[in-house]
Amino acid sequence: MSVAGETGRAQQMREKAKHMTEAAERTNDPEQRRRLQEKARKLHEQSEQQAGRGGSEPPM
Repeated sequence: MSVAGETGRAQQMREKAKHMTEAAERTNDPEQRRRLQEKARKLHEQSEQQAGRGGSEPPM
């Protein structure tokens, strides 16, 4: 995959993690909130690894 493709994918993953975090904040179900927060955390970690391979994406 190209460097631009890797950093673009990292950006998409961060956006999805952000949306999951926002959804977790809106839900009233504690278990659903925990699941969404965990998924968001994992996606964010993966995006940072993805960006690290690209080398041009600044860390958040």
